[in-house]
Amino acid sequence: MERGSSRLRRLGREVAKFGAVGGAGVLVNLGVFNLVRQLTDLQVVRASVIATIVAIIFNYVGFRYFTYRDRDKSGRTREMSLFLLFSAVGLVIENGVLYTATYGFGWDSPLQSNIFKFLGIGVATLFRFWSYRTWVFRALPVREAVARDDRTEPRSQQRVP
Repeated sequence: MERGSSRLRRLGREVAKFGAVGGAGVLVNLGVFNLVRQLTDLQVVRASVIATIVAIIFNYVGFRYFTYRDRDKSGRTREMSLFLLFSAVGLVIENGVLYTATYGFGWDSPLQSNIFKFLGIGVATLFRFWSYRTWVFRALPVREAVARDDRTEPRSQQRVP
């Protein structure tokens, strides 16, 4: 039972860290989106794609060096390739929602664009969380992860073998 609750606590920490980086990424995404919309004459979906790309770069740094800093770092080329692949799928999901609302239903006021941009980010985030944790930032083998946890616990809480 202890093993299950430990796994649940780790997942909870991971979700919280993913949410912190993702939340900051949402602010970057929406900020860049609205800035591009205000400063240029780009169409709504093109402005959104630019904002999503900026947020993807921001999020990679946050995920690699904060959320998943303890994960396998041996295959950076593979990691970056998969991150970009799954991020591109997330970009299509996110901007597909906005595209459908704008061009399919004619909902294109600034408020409506922000609502559907935000909704698209939410749907894409579910996909990204699953794909990043499963394929991109792979967990270390259990033996290495337990050893790493033991080294990071305060001496007074470490188990004696």
